[in-house]
Amino acid sequence: MTELKLTLPDRLAREAREAGLLEPRAIKTLLREAMRRRAAAREFLAVADRVAAAGVPPLSEQEIQAEIDAVRRAQRRRRRAAARR
Repeated sequence: MTELKLTLPDRLAREAREAGLLEPRAIKTLLREAMRRRAAAREFLAVADRVAAAGVPPLSEQEIQAEIDAVRRAQRRRRRAAARR
């Protein structure tokens, strides 16, 4: 087990303590979430680099919205199908 020592501005430390964020369980959750976000950002940038290298043209706003709408429709269909079971 690793022990951490933090130096924080008084106001931030007080607010974090009042919010329960200085408890070991909360710090563990915060760190895991930060690590998950960093990994997702790295993956996104890696994919963006591959797309750029492949010369894939960027999507228009309308094309992006159409993709979003299609994903949402598929999710709604899956939820309705699951609710019928």
